[in-house]
Amino acid sequence: MAGKVYLIGAGPGDPDLLTLKALRLLQSAEVVVHDRLVSPEIMALAPAGALCVPVGKAAGFHSVPQERINELLVEMARDGQRVVRLKGGDPLIFGRGSEEAEALAAAGIPYAYVPGITAAQGAACSTGVPLTHRGLATGVRYVTGHRAQDAVLDLDWQSLADPDTTLVVYMGAANMVEIAARLIAAGMPLDLPVLAVAHATTPRERRMLSDLARIGADLARQPMEAPVLFVIGRVAGLYQTAALPLPHRPRGAHLRVVGHG
Repeated sequence: MAGKVYLIGAGPGDPDLLTLKALRLLQSAEVVVHDRLVSPEIMALAPAGALCVPVGKAAGFHSVPQERINELLVEMARDGQRVVRLKGGDPLIFGRGSEEAEALAAAGIPYAYVPGITAAQGAACSTGVPLTHRGLATGVRYVTGHRAQDAVLDLDWQSLADPDTTLVVYMGAANMVEIAARLIAAGMPLDLPVLAVAHATTPRERRMLSDLARIGADLARQPMEAPVLFVIGRVAGLYQTAALPLPHRPRGAHLRVVGHG
């Protein structure tokens, strides 16, 4: 009898930000197929006897192609195993969760989504920078700063250049010079604040406050290790370096839950 696949969002990295449902399913998994961006603190919550299969991707390097990931999920579920597909953030926000769900559905494999806190929300709470704020931003948009196979960034720059909307760019570190230049050309002010956050919510978190005119040069001087999220807009100007401390977790302190529902 076929097993079931759970497409789970692991959140931005802090294990305390996992949902109770995600934690319960992770701790009862027989197989954990996980992305590179899932933090080691969260992977430490997987059962000792579970088979953990890394299928991480980095810019320009996919250790396991997406098609093979789809096949692995189908094969393991057909073996009757309880499979957790663990993704950073939320599986339905730049997580390819729906592509994997399509493959599972086509193979007749039962699956379920479990949402996670997306990186933008985690970074906002960690840094104290709101994504919307009365008088500064009436909306927020999430966009990807990277295209598959390094294709051209064919974003609607004119639409994105709205000073009343916070723009959050995922996976944009390699293309930030172009992104900033395109937004400026579309009418965004050169001094519009940009907050870059790497490894949001984890003990490895780093932050950089800049603006559209300087962000490319600042990143060249002080490169940030992926994953890096960019919050572009007037709200980023609310960031105060002393407002919230960087995340800290005592060594060995991991969230545990008792019981199954």
